[in-house]
Amino acid sequence: MPDKYEIANYLRETGLLLSAKGENQFKARAYLRGAKAIEATQADIGKLIKNDLLTSIPGIGESLAKTIAEIYQSGESKYLGRLKNEVPEGTIELSRIPGLTLEKIEKLTSALGVHTIAELEKACVEERVRLVPGFAARSERALLGKIQRMKLRTSAILLVDALETAEEIISYMRSSVRGLDIEVTGDVRRWHEAVDKIQFVGKPKKVSSAIEAFKKFPLVVEVIESRDDFVSAKLFNELIVELFIAQNMPLKLLETTSPAHFLHLQRLAKRKNFSLSDAEFKTKTRHIEIVSEADVYEKLGLAFVPPELREDDGEIELARKDDFSDLLEIEDIQGMTHCHSTYSDGRHSIEQMARAAERMGMKYITITDHSPTAHYAGGLTVDRLKEQWEEIERVQEKVKIKLLKGTECDILADGALDYPDEILEQFDVIIASIHSRYKQDEPRMTKRLLNGLRNPHFKIWGHPLGRLVLRRDPIPCDVEKILEAIQDSPVAIEINGDPYRLDLAPNWAKLAREMGFKFVISTDAHATSDLQNLPFGIYQARRAGIRKSQVLNAQNFLTFRKAVRPA
Repeated sequence: MPDKYEIANYLRETGLLLSAKGENQFKARAYLRGAKAIEATQADIGKLIKNDLLTSIPGIGESLAKTIAEIYQSGESKYLGRLKNEVPEGTIELSRIPGLTLEKIEKLTSALGVHTIAELEKACVEERVRLVPGFAARSERALLGKIQRMKLRTSAILLVDALETAEEIISYMRSSVRGLDIEVTGDVRRWHEAVDKIQFVGKPKKVSSAIEAFKKFPLVVEVIESRDDFVSAKLFNELIVELFIAQNMPLKLLETTSPAHFLHLQRLAKRKNFSLSDAEFKTKTRHIEIVSEADVYEKLGLAFVPPELREDDGEIELARKDDFSDLLEIEDIQGMTHCHSTYSDGRHSIEQMARAAERMGMKYITITDHSPTAHYAGGLTVDRLKEQWEEIERVQEKVKIKLLKGTECDILADGALDYPDEILEQFDVIIASIHSRYKQDEPRMTKRLLNGLRNPHFKIWGHPLGRLVLRRDPIPCDVEKILEAIQDSPVAIEINGDPYRLDLAPNWAKLAREMGFKFVISTDAHATSDLQNLPFGIYQARRAGIRKSQVLNAQNFLTFRKAVRPA
């Protein structure tokens, strides 16, 4: 009988075909969500079917449950079979080309016999597409341009998506290969904002079983390279995944987490008359047993360097005198900052946000909805602001967590803040951010930020450079000049944990830390579920070497309130 990964593959293929056909997109998404849900479950699929409990899995409804049962019991899906008969071979791949509808795909496959993007590109180059009814030289050139842009476009994905994919692969490998020890490594382990590959280290009892299982992961569309100790493959979304086979798990993890960092360790080991490789650690006369990465650092006279710090950017020198024990931890955070509600563009009420933060063990939360200029996000006029303050007082009577009335106040084009001083001084906390006019040139943007951040009211500089990872570049400004100019201003800097922002980037946050700035770790939460993004902010801060004492919302309520008070 098919396992959960084979079942998920049936569901995923059904969803992709429905999407390609342009039919009910809700139905298509339901199949794709169902595939993920089946892969993620730890329950026995056979027992769930036998006891009619498939719908107990979140994301699986009655209709999908019947399809899953059919696949499990018969090894096939009649519905998927019908869909395949209704569309040409290669539809899923060809539908990835923007604007290439099913009707056009049918014409091209029928006339030219093309079933892959590579075959279609070849037909365009050979000027055969223009001969197909409904196409012409112009549309042929446009189609070729789209294919070439797809090839040039980065296959990088956000860290949040990479972590989800990594979990799927690890779960699949552990259930497919008995006794396999497997961990994620590389850029994902170092919490990089975006990655173009996901790497794993595995130590199986039988190497060939691990290699073959990895190649058969349901989302793999191409095996790029396969050796006795390594396999590389491409997923359906062009993402590269790699598995390194380890002789010694800690040493292989150490090598692959950051090759530059490992090379530095090798040079240091050589100076100390050791030999360090990804397989062994030894002196000239004896082998040294390594059971953890920490063992290597200890033998070299260093403190253990956390993976997210391993960039070969001074962390090894620092490890000679620093044990990193005061690096910020998730457990250090006592309050949630930068939280929106239904008063602006949030999806949950003030009370819902407060109770969600309270369930996480938080002691306080700042309600910081948008200011008037952000009208597109429901920015609050002064009248609505006062209504919100009244509601905050009512909610405070119902909950133990402390509520602070705040604002995410726009820094306007000239650097002015979006509320008058007599309003600003009434807030408990101000987050000052840019949300518009991103295309100002560097001198104007630098001046704008300097004007806003030098405002005499204490403020938190929100998502400082306005980037959206893989979608929008940081705003053009002289960051060093700004940091130098505002060193004595009443300002703290936000490390925004929204997985799409992760702003300020670690290189600038590290400089700000060295200059003595204080920080706030936020989730920029627009819903209760967004509060769970806290680890992303924490690890961005750790990458910059930020310590607990440097983070305002790692302090108790009274200390935080006093530190951020605007007046």
